[in-house]
Amino acid sequence: MDATTSFLLVGLGNPGPEYSNTRHNLGFRVLDYFAWRHNLEFREKKRLYWAARGQVGSHPVVLAKPRTFMNLSGQAVLSLCTTYGFSPSQIIVLSDDFCLPLGRLRLRKSGGSGGHNGLNNIIATLGSANFIRLRLGVGPTPSGLDPVDFVLGRFAPSDEPTLKALEERANEALSYLLEAGVEAAMNKFNGAPSPAPEPESKGEVEKSEPRLDRGE
Repeated sequence: MDATTSFLLVGLGNPGPEYSNTRHNLGFRVLDYFAWRHNLEFREKKRLYWAARGQVGSHPVVLAKPRTFMNLSGQAVLSLCTTYGFSPSQIIVLSDDFCLPLGRLRLRKSGGSGGHNGLNNIIATLGSANFIRLRLGVGPTPSGLDPVDFVLGRFAPSDEPTLKALEERANEALSYLLEAGVEAAMNKFNGAPSPAPEPESKGEVEKSEPRLDRGE
């Protein structure tokens, strides 16, 4: 990976408080966490997107969340590419995926939309599927429930520990991808995460380090 390569990271979701914490907005949530971990703020409010600019490791980055609805995400991505001069191969799109179990992630170098309206519109608008995507598991869809209704539903409070672990794993995967390349990141992160080791019994269990709190 060229140390000077810049990247556009786009989290997908729907704007507005009525969509907050829905499964379809997981791309927004994970990108927000990534931005927080790297001290980046979404200060640029444009008609089609919110954006944050900065550096992650040795790479200049633009982070963006479309202000269009999901099925028009390509408008925001095209505008970002025009403004900042990105080619499709420099784009990383974060999207929810009901075909993956909750908490799993999967990196892909390119490919189809998998029926995801946001990805489908980006491919159609750019005229290319040659962009990296980070698929974030929200599944499985309960039997008999329309997948559209499922992804527009909100996460349960009991999902939070799994979602917080996914945020951290996605942050690690994206950070590693920027430095080592997508192939290396796919090999390292596309498998199931290893279970946390059981603490050794030493009479009294040692306390773990507290998890960082974003104050939200």
